[in-house]
Amino acid sequence: MPNILSGEEYAGGRFITYPSIAGKNKAWFAVYVQVRHEKEVYSRFQKKSIDCFLPLLEKWSKRKDRRKKIWTPLFPGYIFVNTVLDNYTNVEILRTQGVVWILKNSEGPLPIPDYQIESLRKILDNQMIIKPHPYLREGEMVKVVNGPLAGCIGILLKKNDKKGKLVASIDIIKKAVSVELNIDDVEPVNIVFGHNP
Repeated sequence: MPNILSGEEYAGGRFITYPSIAGKNKAWFAVYVQVRHEKEVYSRFQKKSIDCFLPLLEKWSKRKDRRKKIWTPLFPGYIFVNTVLDNYTNVEILRTQGVVWILKNSEGPLPIPDYQIESLRKILDNQMIIKPHPYLREGEMVKVVNGPLAGCIGILLKKNDKKGKLVASIDIIKKAVSVELNIDDVEPVNIVFGHNP
């Protein structure tokens, strides 16, 4: 039975190892999928044992006759996969119904720094009030040192002397979320973009 995550397949009495196209270690990658089909693609990835993450946001539906809370993708059209992206896994992902492409540049698929996914997960896990935020590259990079978001890294937007907004970004897809916090709970951090801290 093939091990999709390691890039091995048993064929003809021996294991075949597929060459890596994006490094030899597991990394996060953004997969662009058909909009409004994110949940179905997520289920298909799970059936294929592909480690994936679909950030969801709870909001009120906009129906004329009634209102109810529904879960919608935080970043419409994107699912994140955590894998060693070898040729075999690349093909398995791209053959999944609903997948359009894996985000890449001329050098190949673009890995997402772990801290960006971890910060987003921590914000979602703490069920804080979040809302999509315009992508920002400017501003001071900070790390939260106190409270339930300790360890999150993002961009600080200052509102006043005591309150601010932490913007956690996924650079590769130019999307971000923001959450309000106390300015005293963050400290500056130096990050070389494209690398984990």
